[in-house]
Amino acid sequence: MLDKVTIAYRGATYELGRGADYFGIWTVAGPRSQPREWWPETQEGWSAAWTRFTALETPDAITPVGRQQVRSGERAETGGSPEIAAGSGRAIAAVLLLGAGVVLGIAGLFPDYLTGTSLAAAPDSLVSHVIYLAIWTAGAVLIALGGSRLRIGALLAAGLSIVTFGLFFSDAGTPIAGGAHLAGAGLVLSLIGWLACATGSAVAFSIRPGRAAGARGRLVTLGRPRSAALGPVVLVILAGLGAAAAFAPAWVSFTLRTAAGQSQTITEGNAFAGPAPVIAGNVIVMIAFAALVIAAALWRPVRHGSVLLAAAIIPMAAQAIAALIQVGEPASPAQFGFTPAQASQLGLTISNGLTPAFWIYCVFVVVLAVSCAWMLFTPPLGAAVPADAEARTGAGFAGEAGTEIAAWHVARADAYDRPGVQNPPPDQDSWDISENTDSDESDSDKDDEEFESDDAADSIVTPNTEPGTPR
Repeated sequence: MLDKVTIAYRGATYELGRGADYFGIWTVAGPRSQPREWWPETQEGWSAAWTRFTALETPDAITPVGRQQVRSGERAETGGSPEIAAGSGRAIAAVLLLGAGVVLGIAGLFPDYLTGTSLAAAPDSLVSHVIYLAIWTAGAVLIALGGSRLRIGALLAAGLSIVTFGLFFSDAGTPIAGGAHLAGAGLVLSLIGWLACATGSAVAFSIRPGRAAGARGRLVTLGRPRSAALGPVVLVILAGLGAAAAFAPAWVSFTLRTAAGQSQTITEGNAFAGPAPVIAGNVIVMIAFAALVIAAALWRPVRHGSVLLAAAIIPMAAQAIAALIQVGEPASPAQFGFTPAQASQLGLTISNGLTPAFWIYCVFVVVLAVSCAWMLFTPPLGAAVPADAEARTGAGFAGEAGTEIAAWHVARADAYDRPGVQNPPPDQDSWDISENTDSDESDSDKDDEEFESDDAADSIVTPNTEPGTPR
């Protein structure tokens, strides 16, 4: 008789189901020969298993498993499903597009970018562009690794592409307003590189999450925050709006002093100072950044929202780093219309500084970065047992509450209770003995995922001697 593992619910990392006479939790990508943790096939066992599952897994990522059969030694994504094959093809296309975009971006660092100056000759601009290319590269690597990393890479690359669209548009605004002669080959290569990366990000993002696991996920998963998380979500949104607003004022100030004691302060970097196309690009940056922060705060699962938030923060942090580098460099009198001879005659000295708006901007960015880390590492709250959980996994399983099996982890129903987790006991009469057989007909009506193994070792269930194995 072949031992079957029936998976009823799946999350981003773990899945919940039953074996021959036990409830268990498995990792999504791992083998089904032995569960990570398991409980006896009793009412208490199911209650404890479900509660433990919601403690380990992101509640919003938990979905019922549809009908799909694969053997325990196989991974679902290696099957011959046209949807899976199409997803793999798009992942390869996304990686190639991102790789091509990064190569073009690197090539664009060295020729003239704007007004006869290359990015390589301007350290402030060079650093920000190198950061963009590094993040796109990281996104491509994650997409190439596949599995749950694919979605993370897609969100990272797509978020970066959205925010940097306005930044590149602002750069292109100078030749748009002043003439094509101001644009160099570096700008053209960089714009084409951005387009390739943005297209690759969109292709990767279009791959529905969960398809590799047999589920049909949604591309955009926004959810209403729970009462316990409402405060942090509001904080993230307010910090995002604050950072977008603080992006507009001038960040860098120059104080010019003459030997006669005269002085003048000039600010640089106001988002609304310059040609109309440049202003339009800056406005696009602020709108895109604010929208992305709001989407990240509401994204589900929350850990994916943290990735999207990081993608929004990184280019904005790069702008702050560029401003710090710019201030650290000596200013030339030619920037203000003075020849070296005139500057010498006047005894002109120039000192650089940062405006209060810059430091306010940095505070908001730091708050967002801390919030991103909180979203990434804070354990999720438990979720209530869905109404159909008993019908899918509890009904038809035998056992008497309190029955102990030698060397098994027999947990009380409240052993893993967490705030917000409820474990309504199933009707005692609905627990009937259901045995596994070799016949497919006996399980044809189950709306679950069946796994069979031809390996005799897979039929051996080793007792769990370490109750409550830590995550």
